[in-house]
Amino acid sequence: MAPRSRRPERRQEPLSRERIVSAAVELLDTVGERGLTFRALAERLATGPGAIYWHITGKAELLAAATDAVVAAVTVEPAGTADSPQDAVRAVALGLFDATEAHPWLAAQLATQLSRTPWGSVAPRIFESLGRQVRAMGVPEADWFTASSALMHYILGAAGQNAANSASAGPPGPGVDRDEFLDTVSAAWEGLDPDAYPFTRAVAAQVRGHDDREQFLAGLTLVLAGIAALHRAGE
Repeated sequence: MAPRSRRPERRQEPLSRERIVSAAVELLDTVGERGLTFRALAERLATGPGAIYWHITGKAELLAAATDAVVAAVTVEPAGTADSPQDAVRAVALGLFDATEAHPWLAAQLATQLSRTPWGSVAPRIFESLGRQVRAMGVPEADWFTASSALMHYILGAAGQNAANSASAGPPGPGVDRDEFLDTVSAAWEGLDPDAYPFTRAVAAQVRGHDDREQFLAGLTLVLAGIAALHRAGE
């Protein structure tokens, strides 16, 4: 009698915290925070909710872990890639800017994590990535906290506002693109009362066709230049 052939066993990747967090990020990207439930996560991972609870205690921890995973991926500076501390700051800033645009839920979670649990992993991770460069710029130790805070507040504030603009579905009405929307804003500003809004009218034309990413970097350059100028003035 011929020996029975053994059916090859199907290997399943073991459930880990990393797999759970990765799947949570995917769910957040597709269905948002409201759609992120342990049931939906269990279905995506082909497991039971109980197995997930073994690694993650609840939704708050899951959201914090997902936020930290995204932040960790964009704040790591490969050795030797930046020509200067300022370039390193720009790399981190652009990473966070692009991440908030790619992950519509991230900006709100960053605000939540930084305001409610600044002792968690997210705030120190961002602060460390910026603070090391502030120190490398030669800023006196007494000013490290203020300079790093100014950078972090600008980066997250501007990136968060850009993400909010994108998430709001942009221009109102079907078939209206970004350029048309900016033209509408510019025309409205040009029509303001010249006595009450002289400055806003003067810059109204600059609204048309501006690039959000370039504007973000220009603002960052101003902050970095201010930090450098203050340091030189204090020498």
